[in-house]
This record gives sequence, structure tokens and C-alpha cells, in this order.
Amino acid sequence: MNFRTTVFALSTTLVVAACGGSGLETTTITPDRLVYGSLTTLAVRGINLDKGITLVVPQCIGMTELSGATPTQRVYTCTPDAVGDIAASVTGGGVTLHAVKLTIPQPRVNVKTSMGEMVLELDPTKAPLSVKNFLQYVNANFYNNLIFHRVIPNFVIQTGGFDASLVQVTPRAPIKLEVPNGLSNLRGTVAMARTAVADSATSQFYINVVDNVSLDTLGGGYAVFGKVLTGLDTVDAISAVPTAVTGSMADVPVTAVTVLSMTQSQ
Repeated sequence: MNFRTTVFALSTTLVVAACGGSGLETTTITPDRLVYGSLTTLAVRGINLDKGITLVVPQCIGMTELSGATPTQRVYTCTPDAVGDIAASVTGGGVTLHAVKLTIPQPRVNVKTSMGEMVLELDPTKAPLSVKNFLQYVNANFYNNLIFHRVIPNFVIQTGGFDASLVQVTPRAPIKLEVPNGLSNLRGTVAMARTAVADSATSQFYINVVDNVSLDTLGGGYAVFGKVLTGLDTVDAISAVPTAVTGSMADVPVTAVTVLSMTQSQ
């Protein structure tokens, strides 16, 4: 059998020209967008694709082929479950036609508050449970219109649990505590808040205003899962607002500091 391949690779697009027994002469893989934890569409285009191909992307979970396949195009959806370079390949005619690496960036979340904006960069490699949990809340718009209900200068600012009337919102089920995970409660890092019970974190999270390395181990530790990439000035501004005891809660800002929106940007 005379089988030859010519490869042209640009960014996340793979082009393979093939001649031979499989009848598959050209194949391309084109993703619409590559975002960690978010459904992506992968279009495979070529010739004689109805003769049988398989798209394999082990770190993109839930691979599903959509209806409407033609001899020149087949479309799949899956959800990237890793960051960095992940392998993708197309097989057909009993051979691997080619393999390519698709690059998934570190997930980021844009946070708009009534006192300014910040961008959070998350680390799903070291804190996968915490990151997936957090992004579920973000992508459900859960945090919109909640307040920073606990603000302590030279310590932390905390949100994700109460609205402006200090009514507690209903979270999802708690997650397992991810410590130690190689991340420390340093200034600007983002971590899961919890009760005295280790595996009790749900929606509430805090941002360290200063280095709080004691939180790495205190009471079993508090799981860091990201950092403030830009907007530490906003964090500092929030940490400086006047607070008071309101009802049974201490350290509540006198004037509400509200999360206007949180959006996953990549």
C-alpha cells in the first residue's frame, strides 16, 4: 500500500493530506473555542469521512457526535478537562491519520464589583475540585448581586453567601477539602471558605489581602484554587471599607460592596 501524509499545522488547526487505501484524502480539526470546563465544538472536515473516522481527545470529556454528518464534515462536542496542551487525533481506515495538540488556557474569571474590577486566574491542575465547583457557580450567574459580607483589613475579603439584605443564598452540595495542594494562602490568592468541618466548602470564597500562610494548616487548612491576576487595587479598596456588626454577623461593610457580575473569560 502506498500511503503518504503531508502535514500543515497552524495554531489549533490540523491539516492532513492522505492518499491510499482508506480513501481519506484530507482531514482538518477546527475547534470553535477552547475553554476549560466549557462545552466546545470540534469540526472535522475532509473527504470520504462517511467511510469511517474516529475523533479521539482523551482530556475532552463527554465526546458526542452531532447529527447531520456528511462525507466532508463531521461535528463533535466535548468539554476540556485539562489545561495546557492536550492531544487530539483522527483515526480512519485502521490507521491514525494524524495527531495534534490543542492548547487550553488557564481559566480566568472577570469580576465586576461596585468598587471596581478584578480578574481571577484559576488552577485546575492543583485544585480541580475547587475550580470545577467555582466555575459551576460562576457560569450559573450564582454570584451576581451577592455582597462581600466579611471584610477584615489586613486579612481577607469574603463573598458568595449573602445578598444585600443578608439573606443567605442556597448553595450546591459541599466539596472535599483540597489540601495540601501545593498552593499557599499568600496575598492575592483565592481560596474556599468553609465551616469547622473540613469537607464543607460550597459557594463562599475569600481573597487574601495579605500573606496568611497560617491558613494553609489552621484547622486542617483552607484550599487555595487561584489568584488575582489583575485588580489587587480593588481588593485593597474593598478591604479598607468601614464595617460593623449587623445582627449576628461581624465585619459587614456599612455600605454594601456588591458583586455585579462574574464571567468566565477563558
